[in-house]
Amino acid sequence: MTRIFIADDHAMMREGIRRIISGASDLSVVAEAVDGKQVLQDIGSVECDLLLLDMTMPGISGIDLIREVRKLRPPLPILILSMHNTGKIVSSALRAGANGYLTKDADPQYLVDIIRKVAQGGRHVDPMIAAEIVFEVSDGKQPHESLSDRESQIFRLIVGGKTINQIAESLAINAKTVSTYKRRIMEKMKADSTVDLVRYAIEHHLIDQQ
Repeated sequence: MTRIFIADDHAMMREGIRRIISGASDLSVVAEAVDGKQVLQDIGSVECDLLLLDMTMPGISGIDLIREVRKLRPPLPILILSMHNTGKIVSSALRAGANGYLTKDADPQYLVDIIRKVAQGGRHVDPMIAAEIVFEVSDGKQPHESLSDRESQIFRLIVGGKTINQIAESLAINAKTVSTYKRRIMEKMKADSTVDLVRYAIEHHLIDQQ
């Protein structure tokens, strides 16, 4: 029996995944987590064969969470199930230690098949995303030039010293949305921390442009 640990902050998504897995006689859900903190608290004690992980959750998540899980459970297969499907995000997840990557619109049977494959030591990336990664051609742009207008706006506020809550208030959006944007910015710019973003902004003379 392959034991699955599901980590996703959306209750309906977890329920849907449970139902899909319950239809496979060789798979079972043994644990669930609603945020990165809970994943890190439980991953060391839960007997599981695969972590099915959402890229975007409250608190620590995404690349940082993958790296922390790798430290705690180096051999544990990690399969990402996310709504994000850009080549850069997928590449970052794989470099951080994920063994596979699927988007949330994957066919249920396909998801089951890939869970089996990754749990048994295989690797997998959705073919369409893999093609984007393989054929991605650099256009000579700097990393910050790949940001959307909203991402660029939030990037400049971050490197200008604003907190998540301050940014949320100034843009009239909630803090979770700002955190999601921040994670996307860090993934696109291959940054590990806010300090890296500030260093980049200084090196590229972006702070003075605010």
